[in-house]
Amino acid sequence: MTSDLEAQLRAASLRVTRPRLAVLAALHDHPHVDTDTVIDLVHANHPTVSHQAVYDVLRVLTDAGLVRRIQPAGATARYERRVGDNHHHLVCRSCGAIVDVDCAVGSAPCLTASHDHGFVVDEAEVVYWGTCPGCATENAPSSSTNPEGNT
Repeated sequence: MTSDLEAQLRAASLRVTRPRLAVLAALHDHPHVDTDTVIDLVHANHPTVSHQAVYDVLRVLTDAGLVRRIQPAGATARYERRVGDNHHHLVCRSCGAIVDVDCAVGSAPCLTASHDHGFVVDEAEVVYWGTCPGCATENAPSSSTNPEGNT
């Protein structure tokens, strides 16, 4: 995997560095994580990489299009490696889990604005909100009690 990551950095005209490789590897294995989680994941294998280096790498990788930054309303920014396909996300209102959802229809921008106001639209961002299966099961009323409270 390291050679693939090195090739991606070079293709984006970026120098191959240990912090950049570490961040890309962390995001490969853990999509949709926040900055603090990326720092923890990087430190697990590279304890000398500073917090600031991780922040800088995330910015550089995002600017280069190798990483996508998403920030659902009311949530901290998250990062993922899946880029360039204009996919969308499902977010659990209970636990905050985020999963990818392919484009609603067709190719990018996937949706057509009712009025584009002269903009050249090249991307649409959709966030679906709901409850993940684990939280739905956890929050479901028990089937062992009837409405009168008798078991």
